[in-house]
Amino acid sequence: MNEPLVFGTDTYAYLATAIAKGGGWEIGRCVRKMFPDGEHYFRIETDPADRDVILVGGTVDDKSTLELYDLACGLVTGGAYRLRMVIPFYGYSTMERSVRAGEIVTAKNRARLLSSIPMASRGTMVFMLDLHVDGIAHYFEGGIRPVHVYGKKLTTAAARRLGGNDFVLASTDAGRAKWVESLAGDLSVDAAFVYKRRTSGTQTEITGVSANVQGKHVVIYDDMIRTGGSLISAAQVYRDNGAVAIDAIATHGVFPGDSLERIRKSGLFGHVVTTDSHPRAVALASEFLQVDSSASLLTEHLIINR
Repeated sequence: MNEPLVFGTDTYAYLATAIAKGGGWEIGRCVRKMFPDGEHYFRIETDPADRDVILVGGTVDDKSTLELYDLACGLVTGGAYRLRMVIPFYGYSTMERSVRAGEIVTAKNRARLLSSIPMASRGTMVFMLDLHVDGIAHYFEGGIRPVHVYGKKLTTAAARRLGGNDFVLASTDAGRAKWVESLAGDLSVDAAFVYKRRTSGTQTEITGVSANVQGKHVVIYDDMIRTGGSLISAAQVYRDNGAVAIDAIATHGVFPGDSLERIRKSGLFGHVVTTDSHPRAVALASEFLQVDSSASLLTEHLIINR
């Protein structure tokens, strides 16, 4: 069997290169440019014919999603006998379900779009890291085989690095309590979460903490940090209940606008750790925001699923 050929979308070139290096695989070349009217031009320079092709790209916005779609179509029509798409960050998770009449489930529509990519002769797979909602994997249709890659190995390593052997692993709310309890069990530490009470259609009030954090180092875990509002609110409650140090871990660091600076200026956190699943986190990496590579974990799953 031919060794895999790895391509990446423009925003995920860094991760495609790391995955190719980790697997000892060839990195594919692609030419990109934009016409004066805004239309995009792509040309695949490295011939994918009769190759096992890996394409790394995330749905961080509509432009990136369409580039992923266009490249995938080009690689299959160019003769790739197998296509494995690696989507480190699956966006649109805010609209992963409909709550009110008329709401459009964007996460499902984007999965339908990607499901329309021509099927490679020996199959098409999609690998997604720590989905915000597990059910998103089932939105893909046709013959595409979804693989949900859990980042527990990365999370526990980061938690141990930050907290050592004596800390409390915490969540921002009860919604992530089961996942945090599982991680805490693996780490042999206590788990904690905050209780919330909805006071209106748009506001919630924190009413308590599930565990004693007095004098403790608290490491808060969530799958994703966006604006950081929930993270800051939870951290303030842990601090008010006696936590002496607080750090935060997330798989996905989205950080729109000045959200990371707001988190830093809150003065509640020593460090924040995320993976490199989102290019925004990579761009903002610093002593305060530590960014761990997901390449080895993703490469491991690609090797297993050959």
